[in-house]
Amino acid sequence: MAQKGVQLERETLISCPICLDLLKDPVTTTCGHSYCMECIKGFWDGEDEKKLHSCPQCRQSFTPRPVLLKNTMLAALVEELKKTGPPPAPADLCYAGAEDVACDVCTGRKLRACKSCLVCLISYCDKHLQLHYESPAFEKHKLVEPSKKLQENICSRHDEVMKMFCRTDQQCICLICTMDEHKGHDTVSAAAERTERQRELEGSRLNIQQRIHDREKEVKLLQQEVEAVNGSADKAVEDSEKMFTELIRLMEKRSSDVKQQVRSKQKREVSRVTELQEKLEQEISELKRRDAELKLLSHTEDHNQFLHSYPSLSALSEPTHSSSINIRPLSYFEDVTAALSAVRDKLQDVLREEWTNVSSTEVEVLLPAAEPTTRAGFLQYSQEITLDPNTAQTQLLLSEGSRKATLVKQNQSYSRHPDRFTLYRQVLSRESLTGRCYWEVEWRGAGVFVAVAYKNIIRAGIGDESLFGFNDKSWSLVCKQNSYSFRYNSINTPVSGPPSSRVGVYLDHRAGVLSFYSVSETMTLLHRVQTTFTQPLHAGVWVHDYGATAEFSKLK
Repeated sequence: MAQKGVQLERETLISCPICLDLLKDPVTTTCGHSYCMECIKGFWDGEDEKKLHSCPQCRQSFTPRPVLLKNTMLAALVEELKKTGPPPAPADLCYAGAEDVACDVCTGRKLRACKSCLVCLISYCDKHLQLHYESPAFEKHKLVEPSKKLQENICSRHDEVMKMFCRTDQQCICLICTMDEHKGHDTVSAAAERTERQRELEGSRLNIQQRIHDREKEVKLLQQEVEAVNGSADKAVEDSEKMFTELIRLMEKRSSDVKQQVRSKQKREVSRVTELQEKLEQEISELKRRDAELKLLSHTEDHNQFLHSYPSLSALSEPTHSSSINIRPLSYFEDVTAALSAVRDKLQDVLREEWTNVSSTEVEVLLPAAEPTTRAGFLQYSQEITLDPNTAQTQLLLSEGSRKATLVKQNQSYSRHPDRFTLYRQVLSRESLTGRCYWEVEWRGAGVFVAVAYKNIIRAGIGDESLFGFNDKSWSLVCKQNSYSFRYNSINTPVSGPPSSRVGVYLDHRAGVLSFYSVSETMTLLHRVQTTFTQPLHAGVWVHDYGATAEFSKLK
């Protein structure tokens, strides 16, 4: 307990709030706080430029700078306590590094600041910050995370804290500035401007988050496209290898067949020729033997013997006919070679023609084009829309070059046509929409549907399958005097946005993007669809009440 009491005395009586060490040459200010002589002098030296000196703990101001004298009683107490041994070193001191904000009150090696005060414009460590929590005088002080930029809050002209914001010059100023060079300007408190900017910031964040969401969806689509391209390419390679393997096998079989046929014919021809050759050689041997006998007989002197032998020797066997010898030098199998050459040429022609078709097949993988951000950007994709009379419900009167539809009570004398809407007051465009397109619809009345639909949407019947937005073949923005909503496949989605009598529609068919905009002096996105369109689209409108109109504007 005694040790604990001594430690408490050190902390409460003899420790300097600035250096956090035992007091050296202790002095006491008129507010009752004690410091090392050098510590408080050094602190006030830093305040000399302001010509206003204060207590580092309670912030009481002194004018002029006080002359301090050594507190002999405290000095004696310090000396007495020094004899009991050095104070234990703080266990968890965190000294400020090069990247840290240092405590402005600490002397010597400074501790890391844990908070900065926007009123004091000083950064404090845990030890020196305690008074801000304990003293009621600091209740209105604003503590923030440690900052090295506190001096940026001081007006360079008047050396005052800048608590105001000049909207005219878009800069922070002090109160004196509002009565000086910023007099008559649009000024508000910095806190009020921060609140306004905070709302803008949240709006910007929402926009960024929406763009992040959109880009992530596009990245996912591209990943799916990469997977589809890879899968398709792998299958094409696999199929081509199978087909070429089959072709190679077929060619090898045909090669084997030709080889077998040639060798078989070769064997037959060689056998025939060899057999004939043997006959001829036998005949030659026989003729040579007979010639030798006749020669011998020709030399016989005995006439009777000659006459007796001659008949038997002169009789010759039937000679081999030369017509059976068919000699075609170097041309036995040229017909085979010619036939194969013709087949090769035809095959090359087929492969060359088909290979051109294969090699000209391109796989297009593109990033979805960025959606324009201004009306001028949208207008470069403007699409002229005209309405198809063959699709118009009979109470829709088309005018202005078939760009305007007006709902009238009297049925129009349209001819019967399978494309005509029979129940709902709708009409589709003549134009088939693909690629990137933009158009605008100007409407009047209680409400309209601004829509796009596939050509094969149902046209007749009493069900909702033919109404824009109530099936999977159409997408519709429902426009009323003071509200919007979006419909697809009978699902209704509320839409917020500024009311406008003009609606802009942007379509990127390949990317699967369909966007609706409120068009006035600015363009405001009302709703965006991200999907996959499987067919070309047609623009369309549905008109609510008699006398109401929907007109596709001329943008070019």
